[in-house]
Amino acid sequence: MSNTQVQTETDGSKVRLIALLDVVDDMPDVRQLRQDSYELLKVGRGTTVVDVGCGTGRAVAEMTDRGARAIGLDLSEEMIGEASRRRPDADFRCAEAYQLPFGDGEVDAYRAEKLYHELDDPVRALREARRVLVPGGRTVLIGQDWDTFVIDSDEAALTRTIVHARADLVPGARTARRYRSLLLDGGFRDVVLEVRTGVFTGAAMLPMIIGLAEGASAAGAITRADARRWIAEQRRRAEGDRLFLAIPLLIASATRT
Repeated sequence: MSNTQVQTETDGSKVRLIALLDVVDDMPDVRQLRQDSYELLKVGRGTTVVDVGCGTGRAVAEMTDRGARAIGLDLSEEMIGEASRRRPDADFRCAEAYQLPFGDGEVDAYRAEKLYHELDDPVRALREARRVLVPGGRTVLIGQDWDTFVIDSDEAALTRTIVHARADLVPGARTARRYRSLLLDGGFRDVVLEVRTGVFTGAAMLPMIIGLAEGASAAGAITRADARRWIAEQRRRAEGDRLFLAIPLLIASATRT
């Protein structure tokens, strides 16, 4: 395979990821979750808030519209480029969660959504969050528990294997269930944790479901034949409006001591 072919496939994957993120971000429950996170952070005019792992910048744009000084950070130059294209007046920067481009006590609020499951050292990331927050500053962490996805299928045992095998490929698949302990141990108080369940029944989530089976197959947890059969069933369910995916979303909020 040529370098051009590899680049084309990589670009195609990024386009598909951005398209999927847009579909999810536009769902009413997801929009409401974002709005609730701003309330938990007490985002308002004059608030300096950082959104770590900002992706295409939807939350940064919405917090900017609230009058906040919102800064979006992401490791992906492609995501930062797309975010800047969509909202050129907003502040987007390439940076990692372990080394935030702020001085001590420089921000009022810290937000991270769908990020901590990608980190191999959440303790270090949260230590950095506490460093840049002012005393009394607020933080909100939002993420899914990859090991507890609920998917309807005629093959329950195979589905369990797929979900758990795919979770094992995620660096912090079970980090979200640790949010409360991480925050308490990391120097935060007033920790509140709630769980909301995202329910998806449309074909828009089919690429994600297919990715679970393909990941499990690539890891050797299931055979390619098993993956093809399971994916075919999920396609039939999507075509017949019988697809069902439920994802527990954990939202933790806390105050820096």
